Amino acid sequence: MKKSILSLAVVSAIPMFSSLQVAAAEDGAQSIEKIQVTGSRIKRSDMENASPVTLIGADDIKAMGATSIDSVLQKMTATGGAMTNPGVNNGSGGNARIDLRGLGSSRTLVLVNGRRMIASGTGAASTVDLNTIPVSMIKSVEVLKDGASAVYGTDAVAGVVNIILKDDFEGLDMNVNSAITGEGDATENSFDFTVGSSFDKGNIVIGMQYTDRGKAKQSDRDFSSCPIAEGANGLNCNGGSPYSPGGHIWQGGVIGDVNEDGSTVDADGNPVTSSLAPTDDGLSGLGGLHPYTDSDLYNFAPDSYLYTPMERLNLTGLASYEISNDTRVFTEFTYTKRWSEQQMAAQPVWFDFKYNENMGNSLLGQTYLGKVDRDGDGLADRDADGKYITDTLNYAYGDDISYGRRMSDTGPRYFEQSVDTVRAVIGAEGFVGDYSWDVSANFGRNDSVDKTANLHNMGAIQEQITEGTFNPLDQAAWTSEDFRKNVYTEVNNGGSQLFIVSASVSGEMFELPAGYAAFAAGVEHRQEKAWYTPDSLTAQGLANDPMVEPTAGGFDVNEAYVEFAIPLLADAPFAQNVELSAAIRAFDYSTFGSDETWKLGLTWKANDELMFRSVVSTAFRAPTVSELYSGNSPSFERVTFPGAQDQAEVTVGGNSLLTPEEADTFTAGIVYEPEWFDGFSMTVDYYKIEIDNAIASVNEQYIVDQCLATTANADSVLCQSANIGMDSTGRISFNNQLQNVGAEETSGVDLNLAYSFEAAGLNWKAGLDTTYLDEYVVTVLDDTVDYAGLITSNIGGYADLKSNFTLNAAGDNWDAQYQARYISGMDSYSCIGKDTCYAPSTPTVIYHDISGSYMINETVALSAGVNNLFDKTPPYYTGNNDSNTDPYTYDVLGRRFFAGVNVKF
Repeated sequence: MKKSILSLAVVSAIPMFSSLQVAAAEDGAQSIEKIQVTGSRIKRSDMENASPVTLIGADDIKAMGATSIDSVLQKMTATGGAMTNPGVNNGSGGNARIDLRGLGSSRTLVLVNGRRMIASGTGAASTVDLNTIPVSMIKSVEVLKDGASAVYGTDAVAGVVNIILKDDFEGLDMNVNSAITGEGDATENSFDFTVGSSFDKGNIVIGMQYTDRGKAKQSDRDFSSCPIAEGANGLNCNGGSPYSPGGHIWQGGVIGDVNEDGSTVDADGNPVTSSLAPTDDGLSGLGGLHPYTDSDLYNFAPDSYLYTPMERLNLTGLASYEISNDTRVFTEFTYTKRWSEQQMAAQPVWFDFKYNENMGNSLLGQTYLGKVDRDGDGLADRDADGKYITDTLNYAYGDDISYGRRMSDTGPRYFEQSVDTVRAVIGAEGFVGDYSWDVSANFGRNDSVDKTANLHNMGAIQEQITEGTFNPLDQAAWTSEDFRKNVYTEVNNGGSQLFIVSASVSGEMFELPAGYAAFAAGVEHRQEKAWYTPDSLTAQGLANDPMVEPTAGGFDVNEAYVEFAIPLLADAPFAQNVELSAAIRAFDYSTFGSDETWKLGLTWKANDELMFRSVVSTAFRAPTVSELYSGNSPSFERVTFPGAQDQAEVTVGGNSLLTPEEADTFTAGIVYEPEWFDGFSMTVDYYKIEIDNAIASVNEQYIVDQCLATTANADSVLCQSANIGMDSTGRISFNNQLQNVGAEETSGVDLNLAYSFEAAGLNWKAGLDTTYLDEYVVTVLDDTVDYAGLITSNIGGYADLKSNFTLNAAGDNWDAQYQARYISGMDSYSCIGKDTCYAPSTPTVIYHDISGSYMINETVALSAGVNNLFDKTPPYYTGNNDSNTDPYTYDVLGRRFFAGVNVKF
């Protein structure tokens, strides 16, 4: 029997998953009279839908050797940007996120069995941590690549990921899996079992999965063994931190300077001062006081993880019971306990103090190069070539000293998270006549404790220096037993909670000439709250500057929606079936008020071979509790400015006046399955998403350029709120809280080709999935950047072409699979506008994976594979993120072997 094009209309899967796309649809149609497909609330007897949906089966996940769903989803061509994964050490918090269209994880809605999943992670979490989803319990994953706020509410701007669990499993399924890299590190071991049983009126399924993931360090790979700097002779290992063991003394300048625009005074008429002498980086105390050179830079790679360790326990239970022929009650329960770690170099500390006799005479006789003002005009003198003129000056008692130090004396910083996430759903569903109904209550809670060890009580140390009880210039004082009392472990607590009560009804309304018109309608009440309590020292600003403030708040929302599917034509010339779909959702938030969003879709099935589809809709994303109520905290961001350090101290935080983001989405595509080419299918979809009123912080470099490099904008709202400044060590600091100041627009094309055939006595399946990114334009105030084809230092990469190719061969009791993943080359965002740049782009990268399985008998099966078969090294680029590359985009581990044993009864 010929495959139905209706199946292909909705299940346009990426190639590595295409092996199951049609079979899953047909099997579902045989076992269930009416089903609900992601993107619609209407239950129906086919899988026809105007929106493109990718189906990922459990066997596809197993073929990739995945023990967590993030490693599968993040390889989709429709993803991009900053997807947190185990290769992200700095700031990841052990989380794993999905980012459809590269629009940010907060704009992708994650569902479990069609209902919202609790936001999870550390602090006042606002997005779903995919570690909370047990891979062993996944029956399938449906990825809707279209805006769906009219159907699901907030967050469904870029798309929806609906994870469907095994709720009808019978028997016992056990798996033991293990993985290791070619370097012998980052081991991963997993054990899981699923047991299920059916009885006369119901079914119960229980699952458990335990995963233990090991670490790798940046020093374990040549490409990341040291922070790379670019010099006249090429790349070198001088890209370390000036906060070095032994201490670093900066000598500040006080003579007026001239800005790039020629300004010599600030907004108040005071001379603009330069923080550092142009040819002198002060003194280093490492190995005795001496003029600071590149050899004193601190290599932080050996203490930093390249791949972060984690332990995870997932417990799952699902049950259903038929009260009558028309009514069924059900419940779902998931619990996840996660222990995760990151490690970074020892804490950098810095102090300003006055040099006095109690500190000894080690600085006396030391010299530095200082700018001069011989003509007395208040500005630093320059020679005929425009270079600063300097004199050799001596340190003396009474000098103001700016001192920084890398606290390797007390060891690297250890970050630990302990996260508990629980979700429970209870509900009932059934039929009244020809109408189906359901009611449910959905409760979720996430609690976290995160710790950072080997931090220092900066306030206490500063006070001891002032009182003369601690001498920072005495190297032995930093390693004394008495100094250990300044070392502490920061302990923060946070969490989030979700509660939803919902009810819905769906069915057929009346018959039209082309078929029955159907509808779905429902109401929801949702409450969300989140909180974050920082460590007491951190909250007082004694460990960081500025201090970190707590977060606490919540909101509730009432929503109602209605959706229609109206057949317009049937069995007409070039219109075998034409259907219009429409949905509207009204919502009322306690934080900002009421509004509505809508969707219109059209499917035009011309004949058995060809179908056209299109959706136009509005979408929205309400500000989260964290965005509304998070307290101010410091963040260290890369910036470039003459005489400044490359990381600025940026104060970030929430804004209770935020309003929702608003979006317009459009998709249009074709589905083609020619009769003359049996086994072949093709889908092509164009998408465009426009976001207004976007919640954003202003680009850090833009603030520096507008408010520090010139005084012309000193009175602007941006510069007044930023309150930017630079201290004597060259550290820039400013404020950058969230605001509704952005707009984003992205568009592109998705292409999927699939071909199934028989040859040489084997069943073959081939697929090619490609996403072309035409544009991703981000505007914040009047700063506009098109990130298509760019790779950045902090928000990942946006390759303009990504493609996945899969070839699968299967015999009677075995199968083998080859996958190739293509990422086109990208230009470095940091090199825009620069005449010269050492590594202005990344090359095209192709990863090759192989895997296979063999069934020994009906009970035991073996599987194995190799990811990144040719051990591709991640590329270096100017302005890289971490590990001299981009761990959001590229594989940092290299060749990885995996194997598993499956036992079924």
